[in-house]
Amino acid sequence: MLKSFGMLDAYGGTVLPLLVDAAGVFIMKQFFESVPREIEEAARIDGAGTFRIFWSVVLPMSRPSLITLTVLFFQGSWNEFTPFLVSTQSSEHDTLTTGLAHFVSGGLGSGTQYPLKLAAALVSTAPVAVLFLLFQRHFVRGANSGSSKG
Repeated sequence: MLKSFGMLDAYGGTVLPLLVDAAGVFIMKQFFESVPREIEEAARIDGAGTFRIFWSVVLPMSRPSLITLTVLFFQGSWNEFTPFLVSTQSSEHDTLTTGLAHFVSGGLGSGTQYPLKLAAALVSTAPVAVLFLLFQRHFVRGANSGSSKG
């Protein structure tokens, strides 16, 4: 498919397959179904149209879901290996995961270079860990938003 669209060994061919994820569609569908109808009705009574209700009322409420989706999407695309291996042929478009695979498979020459391999693995996992730590409070807020005292 990528070859027929002219996106083989191009940036578009690496990004396009990762744009839509079934888990992301499910997460957002579940959130939008959980928004109470009363909120939408109150906004309509105040004179808001469909786009205004979405933009000013529902979208700010979906911040925890969007942050969760962003972190999951980033982590999933950061760790993807197979699509990048298939869609790129030159080393110019190598990603960190394909470069790490070439490095581990003997790109450094003879001998086992465990300290270098472990350092490369640490460098490849650090951005996902940092992103999670930055948005950890939003995960907790999103997990607790559905709970109520009663």
